[in-house]
Amino acid sequence: MDFQIIIIFILFLGAVFYISRSVFLSLKAKKGCGSSCKCGVDFSQIETKK
Repeated sequence: MDFQIIIIFILFLGAVFYISRSVFLSLKAKKGCGSSCKCGVDFSQIETKK
């Protein structure tokens, strides 16, 4: 095999791994509160439109 084909193949496998890992992590169920969680916010003071 040509050296350039091996490098392209390795880069392609890296890209496939990166994209599949990103998709997997975005679809995986999140456990608990994240850093942007608003669990402690008190919504009782908010007025609703009638």
